[in-house]
Amino acid sequence: MKTLKFLKFPLILSLFFVLISAKAGDKETERVHNAANVLKEFAKMKETIPHQLMEQSEGIVIIPKLINAGLGIGGKRGRGVAMVKLPGGKWSDPVFVTLTGGSFGLQIGVQSVDLILVFHHKGVLTKVENGDFTIGGDISAAAGPVGRSSTASTDYKLQAEVYSYSRSRGLFAGITINGSNLAIDKTANANFYGNSSSSQDIFASSKNDTDGVKVLKESLTAF
Repeated sequence: MKTLKFLKFPLILSLFFVLISAKAGDKETERVHNAANVLKEFAKMKETIPHQLMEQSEGIVIIPKLINAGLGIGGKRGRGVAMVKLPGGKWSDPVFVTLTGGSFGLQIGVQSVDLILVFHHKGVLTKVENGDFTIGGDISAAAGPVGRSSTASTDYKLQAEVYSYSRSRGLFAGITINGSNLAIDKTANANFYGNSSSSQDIFASSKNDTDGVKVLKESLTAF
């Protein structure tokens, strides 16, 4: 009887950690699904990200439900995913990221927006391993052109490193992302892929075929 009681505690403890891990992984799975939904909603819009720009891009960041709040001093906070285009045109597995920022000026209220950042070169994202970078500081950023046709953005020189698109309640919403900080979410990556997976490893791979990731890649390819 004593032996049975002694064995119960390690089993209960193991079960506890399994449940905690599953719960943490669920949050990341939900984030992947939300990112796929953002792409689908953008695709339904009358004027959206031009095909030409998507064809020329090598990286993308999707931040669902970014909180943009202000009362004199503003702040932004969101969690999302980043992906890069691999040789052959496939998109990588998603790397979990966070975006934070602040601003000054006459502003009041709270706004939730879906944010998409289109990157001209993937190296900007793949080189971020243990650090982060500031949009508008370390790299140039601009509001992205809109239009479905491949010729919609021919008047743009497309020289900015990052083009931003923000959507609120079905319409484009202008928010300033300059000064915002984009960083790798190591905890989320560890929860989803395991502690041994670095952001570079994830960016270099397209092997994850779980339902959420598969839908995300299909939605991005179909854009």
